[in-house]
Amino acid sequence: MLCESTRHLLASGAARPIADLIEPVVEEAGFRLVRVVLGGGSGGGRRLQVMAERADGSMNLEDCSALSRRLSEFLDERDPIEGSYALEVSSPGLSRPLSRLEDFDKWRGSVARIELREAVDGHRRLRGRLNGVENESVSIEVEASQIVSFPASIISRACLLEETATSGEKR
Repeated sequence: MLCESTRHLLASGAARPIADLIEPVVEEAGFRLVRVVLGGGSGGGRRLQVMAERADGSMNLEDCSALSRRLSEFLDERDPIEGSYALEVSSPGLSRPLSRLEDFDKWRGSVARIELREAVDGHRRLRGRLNGVENESVSIEVEASQIVSFPASIISRACLLEETATSGEKR
């Protein structure tokens, strides 16, 4: 159940089937899928944003270009998105999204911002130090020794804040 319900915490709606479709291609190319967003629309055009990284967390410009070409060919063959769109492949960057349960453990101790679909202990927006994952629940220390825990399934957005995203010892 964990694999299906929280595999891509940040891929929902129209982006979820695309994430499921392209993940094997991304992995075959030697990368890990971080996030998929299908946005835009009328007037401004649609955009498919794919964030990926290597197992060690790196992703340079050449990696982005190579993965973009590979995904472009794959998506042109399958045509899963109605109408025209622009494909954008990028690295997670400094304010990297936390898109899988394992990210909340990997970045334990780092400062993060988390938005929830429903309030937990009076909180819908949380900012604090990640405290890890236990039984599919994420916990974060929002103030000195105040821990808030909630099911991963109610996370709508989560990302590291820049002050810790570049700190290698936090990994």
